Amino acid sequence: MGSIRTQVCIIGSGPSGLLLGQLLQNAGIDNIILDRVDEDYILGRVRAGVLETGTCGLMKQAGADGRMKKEGLIHHGFDLAFGGNSHNINLLKLTRGQSVMVYGQTELTRDLFDKRRQTGGQSIYSVSAVEPRDFDNIKPFVTFKKDGQNHRIDCDFIAGCDGFHGVSRQAVPESALKTYERVYPFGWLGVLADVPPVQDELIYANHERGFALCSMRSPTRSRYYIQCNSDDKVESWTDDAFWDELRRRLPVHLAEAMKTGPSFEKSIAPLRSFVSEPMRFGSLFTVGDAAHIVPPTGAKGLNLAASDVHYLFEGLRDYYLENSKITLDAYSERALMRVWKAVRFSWWMTTMLHRFPSSTGFDQKIQTADLNYIAQSELAQASLAENYVGLPY
Repeated sequence: MGSIRTQVCIIGSGPSGLLLGQLLQNAGIDNIILDRVDEDYILGRVRAGVLETGTCGLMKQAGADGRMKKEGLIHHGFDLAFGGNSHNINLLKLTRGQSVMVYGQTELTRDLFDKRRQTGGQSIYSVSAVEPRDFDNIKPFVTFKKDGQNHRIDCDFIAGCDGFHGVSRQAVPESALKTYERVYPFGWLGVLADVPPVQDELIYANHERGFALCSMRSPTRSRYYIQCNSDDKVESWTDDAFWDELRRRLPVHLAEAMKTGPSFEKSIAPLRSFVSEPMRFGSLFTVGDAAHIVPPTGAKGLNLAASDVHYLFEGLRDYYLENSKITLDAYSERALMRVWKAVRFSWWMTTMLHRFPSSTGFDQKIQTADLNYIAQSELAQASLAENYVGLPY
């Protein structure tokens, strides 16, 4: 392989890297994707599955939405449960026709893998020692090892789509970064089980014992979560203990209707809000989790990565096809403006629905007032719905 040349080198083959690569491929812009793991490993990761309107539109633009349209579950609303009752948030009505799509990130990633193979996109897997170099001048390149051999990709631009722990942001000098972070004092214990969902739409529950979320992957596969201590261990939670705790946090009519069964995946996810600014460093652009993390409460993680891809693709398309740098130069500013709005929304949903160890009686009363206000005000519901379906790009 030795030294090769491309226009855009994409580090990371998760959804953002694959989506960006496919949009570039469709536009005739040469690109290569690198990843330290293989395709099977990537497809084995269980992730979120609520897609905004904009993310669905990008999958269509990539030509990879065929299976999603057939198998994805369109949701016109969701429920807020608190005080023993549930209250429906009608997205379709409140946003004048918008909705969300429930479609697992693993399935979306599989569709993008398939599309890349069909269109001849080049991807190099199981590489090590990946390092973006000289991205502060006009001749950037990326070095890596494959099968013990050193290789180099010369390129015009580098897209860092390699996640929070990836090499892209780590390659940037600390003096060039400004980071903002809030770590939440709890986690989410989640299970996947082949049981029908308790109802057709998602349920976000606030309870004195902690938050709960009832979601799904299909009409026969459910994804459920409960708030747990940040130091809890998965091994300490049996399936029976999980189901018992989940039922306690739901209104009685939902708890009684719930079907339970053995889980085939169980994990605990920590929650944090994190933003790293800016999102461009010369010829290197950070995308998705490489630049920001949000708690999953607002279902924004994958969707924020998709919006970054939208802005970066627009910039690269204009650079190569219109001979204009204006959109590309605006990438970081445009992306961060939308990022911070989603960070705010995710933080607000998290603080409204979870029980914090440090909460006082005053804090609990404010939380209850917030929930009651939403339940009783269509204007408050409209603001929630607008953010949930996804702000426009």
